[in-house]
Amino acid sequence: QVQLVESGGGLVQAGGSLRLSCAASGIILTIEPMGWYRQGPGKERELVATAYSSGGANYADSVKGRFTVSRDSAKNTVYLQMNSLKPEDTAVYYCNARIMDVGRRWSLHWGQGTQVTVSS
Repeated sequence: QVQLVESGGGLVQAGGSLRLSCAASGIILTIEPMGWYRQGPGKERELVATAYSSGGANYADSVKGRFTVSRDSAKNTVYLQMNSLKPEDTAVYYCNARIMDVGRRWSLHWGQGTQVTVSS
């Protein structure tokens, strides 16, 4: 059974930095893509950043220039480096991965979420 386990959330002051990690475990043939979503208080879940095995990435406009997503494909892990954090970045951050299993079936997986709180 595939699992995504996130770590690295917490409380930080505005202007500070945090680094989130998400590791996928289980029987995995390949992951493509892998990334992060977030859901703020009273808001819908939104895409933050996506990382591709090619090294490419895309970002929500609201985080461009402040957040960097990266992958370690050998470890089935994705990271989100968050700099210059703002109070509006406060949200539960969810790892997301599209995974191919041994039956060559694709399925979408989510982590349990990690809270990021930015104080003003």
